[in-house]
Amino acid sequence: MNRRLLAPLGLIALAGLASPAAAENDDERAPDRLMWLSGHGEVRAKPDLARVTIGVVTEGATARDALAANTQAMQKVMAFLRSAGIAERDMQTSNFSVSPRYRDEMQGSQEVVGYTVSNTLDTTVHELAKLGAILDEVVSQGSNQIYGIGFDLAERDPLADEARKRALADAHRKAELYAQAAGVKLGRLMALSETGGAPPPVPMMGRAMMKAEAAPVPVAAGEQTVAIDVSVAWQID
Repeated sequence: MNRRLLAPLGLIALAGLASPAAAENDDERAPDRLMWLSGHGEVRAKPDLARVTIGVVTEGATARDALAANTQAMQKVMAFLRSAGIAERDMQTSNFSVSPRYRDEMQGSQEVVGYTVSNTLDTTVHELAKLGAILDEVVSQGSNQIYGIGFDLAERDPLADEARKRALADAHRKAELYAQAAGVKLGRLMALSETGGAPPPVPMMGRAMMKAEAAPVPVAAGEQTVAIDVSVAWQID
């Protein structure tokens, strides 16, 4: 082999290793340096519907007596709800039971002294201004149990979308701050995942017996919060 050709060939090889294309390939093969941060966004809005469980519990010497009294009371309650503008789709029976009552249940007595019938109806009220009056009137119509009130939003998606924007903006703000403090450059977004967005737990009052002579029911709807959390990764240089 001609020894005079070795030097030029070696220079060509070294130039190839040092070329921008080769350096770029090396960077692509190298693991990315990432900055992981979380962001939180939320939107508050007045609720526009309420869900309430209305119950009727009756007792009788026989199962038939208890059932007849319960049916009569629940029919009156449902008729009133319809007259108040509650649609059929917004009323759903959630529980119905017939059970015996014993003379001394604590002592394990098997002597039946009567029967109890319970019927509960999950109801959605879209006109919150009427909610207090509805609760007052269903008691007058025969309901003697209210299981709780939970407020919600009919359209959550637009609010959730706004919360998503705020969550990402929150994460980006913190990323810029950390990058400046660390003396690095924030690169492209590499990963994004979302948590949250589910409706909050429905606030429930304790199961309580209601009386027809109770004062009109005051109702405070407050606000609902739609919250989104995101986890975001940025490439850093």
